[in-house]
Amino acid sequence: MILETIVGSHAYGLATDESDVDRRGVFVAPAEAFWRFDKPATSVEGPDPEQLSWEAEHFCKLGLKSNPTVLETLVSPLVEISTPLGEELRDLLPAFLSRHAVRSFTRATEMQLSRAGRNLKPKQLMHVVRLRLVGLHLLRTGRYDIAADRSLLKIRDGSMPWDDAVAWAHRLGDEIAAARGPLPEEPDSGRVEDWLVSVRRRSL
Repeated sequence: MILETIVGSHAYGLATDESDVDRRGVFVAPAEAFWRFDKPATSVEGPDPEQLSWEAEHFCKLGLKSNPTVLETLVSPLVEISTPLGEELRDLLPAFLSRHAVRSFTRATEMQLSRAGRNLKPKQLMHVVRLRLVGLHLLRTGRYDIAADRSLLKIRDGSMPWDDAVAWAHRLGDEIAAARGPLPEEPDSGRVEDWLVSVRRRSL
């Protein structure tokens, strides 16, 4: 294991007494393990509840596709394990970030908003707004910041009218579509791949 952080509501600053503790980690399988017919697992669950770890290569592939939870693992302030390789991986964050990430977040939240009138729960709607705020900040500044204002909990507990929260989410979508900033169009996959190759070499 080279990196493990707590993600989700605890990392956002939105945890309540009922919130689970979600742990996500990255491990490096020995290079020799890839020479056999049976390849190493791409991910492993446990041993604790709500704990999932990815093998470094799979983690990098997901990160280059802008998987939000993978990116959160790199920026969470709640770090439980971080070896020198883990620090190198966290330092690679800028290589994963691009306008593709914002597009990915927007598509994911659009699918949820399309169900807002039927199946979307207040907690889900809160995270739609939260993720769009993250995306808008990323697009404008180039920085990935997952810290959230606890006022978002008003969506979850019903203090904010449902229609107002949905309208806020849609406005954020419009702002994202119009925003400009320093992000490149695509992630720097070459830099990430070079790091992964170096990890394999060092494991030998």
